[in-house]
Amino acid sequence: MGSRHTQDLIYDWNTEGADGAPGPGKITFDDETLRDGLQSPSVYDPPVDAKKEILDKMAAIGIDTANLGLPGAGEAHCNDIMELALHIRDQHLPIRPNVACRTVISDIAPVRAIMDRSGLSVLACCFIGSSPIRLYAEDWTIDTLLGYVEKSLTYARDHDIPVMFVTEDTTRAQPEDLRALYGLAIDLGAERVCVCDTCGHATPEGTHRVVSFVKKIVEEKGKDVGIDWHGHRDRNLDLVNCIAAVEAGATEIHGAALGVGERAGNAPMDLILANFQLLGWIDRDLTALGDYVRTCSKHLKVAIPHNYPVFGHDAFVTGTGVHASAVIKALRKGDAWLADRVYSGVPATDFGERQRVSVGYMSGRSNVLYWLDTNGYDMDDTDLVDRVFDAAKASDHLMTDDEIHAIISGAQAG
Repeated sequence: MGSRHTQDLIYDWNTEGADGAPGPGKITFDDETLRDGLQSPSVYDPPVDAKKEILDKMAAIGIDTANLGLPGAGEAHCNDIMELALHIRDQHLPIRPNVACRTVISDIAPVRAIMDRSGLSVLACCFIGSSPIRLYAEDWTIDTLLGYVEKSLTYARDHDIPVMFVTEDTTRAQPEDLRALYGLAIDLGAERVCVCDTCGHATPEGTHRVVSFVKKIVEEKGKDVGIDWHGHRDRNLDLVNCIAAVEAGATEIHGAALGVGERAGNAPMDLILANFQLLGWIDRDLTALGDYVRTCSKHLKVAIPHNYPVFGHDAFVTGTGVHASAVIKALRKGDAWLADRVYSGVPATDFGERQRVSVGYMSGRSNVLYWLDTNGYDMDDTDLVDRVFDAAKASDHLMTDDEIHAIISGAQAG
């Protein structure tokens, strides 16, 4: 029935002219909540047990890899990373751990100890600045960078530590510098390379160009090397840039829960997954996605905005009379598929949520009738309907369930 509905009731301009063109191949996801996400000025660094719970929630939504921290930040960070790696091992979580490392041996060396104790393959994400503005600020030359890369990645190769090579500020770097840096890293055995929009500079067109450029470098090397995209949201282009990156050849996308991260934050992992599912690029059970979002919100002490897509309080609440009437008519048909889409571009049930009809100053009587019915009241009680409807019209907001219950209690007491 769902497929008939899709064909008959929704004309999809998103796919108009696609002519059956195949989508991207397998896409994997790297969750940066517990590393890059914690660089947000407003989040709290949760205790290790809370981080373990967050890892469990990542596993429930199919996260492929997770960054556990930066070992070079000190002993306490190393201890937490070890605890998290052991949790992944002991709970048999289908998540590959990775850690952030500067391209210096002192950052990379602890990864071997984590691997030896946990028995897991831990990917060292070795990063270095690459843009002219960064080189100028640091008094570096490209030869300086290549020296760091050669020394650190040779150490990793000699100690059987797998590497993802990461250029910071890739989206503002010179092409010839990127070719030299990525080329050397691939020659030294990097299994993945990461393209970073560290400052949130890129537009979708720029994202497509730089990822396509890096893809050509990989192809010229003739090696099986994955391409990652790591984007920030300074211009609020983070999510669309993730889409552009995949279209250009990226095979792994980075994000953090609720988009937390330095400055304006990272691309939001929850909305990346939701949009990729809606695009048909992935096919997985995402009904636990809200649980992941709310768990991260609780432990990081980050509020979910009321109008946050999919998981904000208002995302699936309808209070306007015309809109609510359409949803209610669909529900009266006994057609959950229809009710979930008639006034929503995102099917709530696909993500463990539900459509809700409430009552406020823009509502019609149909809102009141539906609310009364679904909350166990007699919707044929015209006096009760009038009292709630009149109160709604006199209000200046969408009333909460508690407010409506109080109105009904007052009417029944009178």
